[in-house]
Amino acid sequence: MKIIPKRIARIIILAGLGWLPAAAAPAQEAAKPAPPLSIHFEELTAPDFVKAVDASQSTCVIPVGILEKHGPHLPLGTDLFECRETSLRAAKKEYTIVFPAYYFGQIFEAKHQPGTIAYSSDLILDLLQETCDELARNGLKKIILVNGHGGSEQLLQYFCQIQLARKKDYAVYLFQPAPDPAREKQIDKMRRTTLDGHAGEMETSQILAIRPELVHLDRADEQSGEDQNRLADLKHAYTGIWWYARYPNHYQGYGRAGRKELGELALDLEADLLAEMIRSVKNDSTTLALQKRFFEETEKPLATPQKK
Repeated sequence: MKIIPKRIARIIILAGLGWLPAAAAPAQEAAKPAPPLSIHFEELTAPDFVKAVDASQSTCVIPVGILEKHGPHLPLGTDLFECRETSLRAAKKEYTIVFPAYYFGQIFEAKHQPGTIAYSSDLILDLLQETCDELARNGLKKIILVNGHGGSEQLLQYFCQIQLARKKDYAVYLFQPAPDPAREKQIDKMRRTTLDGHAGEMETSQILAIRPELVHLDRADEQSGEDQNRLADLKHAYTGIWWYARYPNHYQGYGRAGRKELGELALDLEADLLAEMIRSVKNDSTTLALQKRFFEETEKPLATPQKK
């Protein structure tokens, strides 16, 4: 019987128990490439977030949606699904960080319908402001708002305007695509209806492209999407009840005409425009420079140069 020296036996036992370090990997094995950075804010680790801020050139997109009725056939989160999908598609073309689901817009006009969550106006503005402040504190100095809800259009324009109320080191931009005749022509070729809007042909088509399992086309005709025109005698006036007066069912158009192909086209074309905006925002140094000068001049308005 062969006797094993005690030192060698001890090494054999420790190795069997897994107490010795593993041998180094062969030198010829190449290191695995790092996975690409996620475009989803919530998916990034803290170290990857630092890299993402740099890769995005300090840009971030907040898709602003809402929770409201969309006819009898579409989900309450339709507007958020649409603007977030557009933002994600754009971010794949031009890297940026896309903020998580944000449902906190203006929706008082739908409070009479089930499922509507209507926050107070002060809370809406405060929450968006603090969100932007926190993004900037984390290095995201160029914040892009992408609106998915018609009822928030004026609110978000106002929000951009009140950014001049106090000094800050970041800028807020609102995505407002210019008219694009070529794009509109492509879409018009595929349209089947002329009355279209809230939960109508286009929105139904987009949700068919994004979340088809949430669309109930068989219910689209259960309620009317026709214009009730109940303020026809009111001239040269705007009133907050205008939408309810025209579309009390919170439905405008004919959802049954929707189809996935139209939705895919509309989403891709919109994403192209947003990607173009993101690139221009990355390259924009003028906005922050002008803001800095503006804030300096607001402190001593009597000394502001008066240009000819």
